[in-house]
Amino acid sequence: MAAGKYNIQIDQGSDFDIDLTIKENGSVKDLTGYSARAQMRSKKSDTSPAASFTCTVTNATGGVIKMSLGNAVSSALTAGRYFYDLEIYISSDIIVKRLLEGEVIIDREVTR
Repeated sequence: MAAGKYNIQIDQGSDFDIDLTIKENGSVKDLTGYSARAQMRSKKSDTSPAASFTCTVTNATGGVIKMSLGNAVSSALTAGRYFYDLEIYISSDIIVKRLLEGEVIIDREVTR
């Protein structure tokens, strides 16, 4: 199954949080034993991420992942377009599955 598409808009200098409920074939996916990770890059081919989201499985049996980016991180990013993806994995990358991908727009902060 291909990763879903979801674009994100983040205000520069603000906290960003989203709770995602993961479903597979119409049913909530049990994320017991999984961790999650997500990064954003200016270009998909960049070797280094512009930023990493903090990802936490907050309800494993309910399939819920919280994806966050703190205000200090968003403040340090240049306003503009980035690309991201979100993966779940089991330790040592025995299993890795990309769940979401898309663009991140960082809107320029005025109040500093």
